[in-house]
Amino acid sequence: MWGKSLAAALLGLPLTVGIVGLVALHWPGELTRVTLPWLLMSFPIWVAVMSGAFLFKSGLRAWLWMGGATLLCFGLIHLSKILGWATELPA
Repeated sequence: MWGKSLAAALLGLPLTVGIVGLVALHWPGELTRVTLPWLLMSFPIWVAVMSGAFLFKSGLRAWLWMGGATLLCFGLIHLSKILGWATELPA
């Protein structure tokens, strides 16, 4: 139980940020107009991700799946920027 709780507490927020960032980056429309609604949706998504950690059979599986999903989300964000599929905000 402690493994799942730590996975939820420590990996829940980075995974949520990765999911919200990936969706907001690829959502159609201007990035400045799309970002705020997705930021408002981040809290319910965070709660769902943290609750989802308790669906795994063991703490190790929760850590591996949530850690892998976090790395995948951030990897896809960076890959999208490198390939030019998503534009960054102007400085």
